[in-house]
Amino acid sequence: MIFKEQILLRYKQLVQDRIDVFQDMITGLATDAQNDAKGSAGDKHETALSMMHIEQEKLTQKLREILEQKEILNQIDPQTNNKKIALGSLVKVNEMWLFLSTALPKTEIEGKTIFALSTQSPLGSKLMGKEVGNSVEINGKVYEVIQIY
Repeated sequence: MIFKEQILLRYKQLVQDRIDVFQDMITGLATDAQNDAKGSAGDKHETALSMMHIEQEKLTQKLREILEQKEILNQIDPQTNNKKIALGSLVKVNEMWLFLSTALPKTEIEGKTIFALSTQSPLGSKLMGKEVGNSVEINGKVYEVIQIY
């Protein structure tokens, strides 16, 4: 398995794990609300149901965001090697490895730390379309493109 495939699989698994957690939390809240509705009445009951509903809406919004991340990852073909940086590119800049996809936590694979970067982030957007040897500057720091996979 190539290095970029390993990275993509790791991030897809991370996103799927998050989806599962949020779906479980939403289901749990719905079950709690249903159980609470059977045996309670009054203002405290209404307040508790309202709070559960608000929490469920927050979780549902978070789940939507994570599903969008999954969709972005699903668009990436790890076999594609571009000469210019694009969505799905694995890029070595200075001494860092960047995976242009969506903003996700850093991970380590084969002893290398990988930073998943959104193409809309300040650095990600400046890197899009660049080639090996190009450089970009963000906040006074220069990032030189050394390799693109």
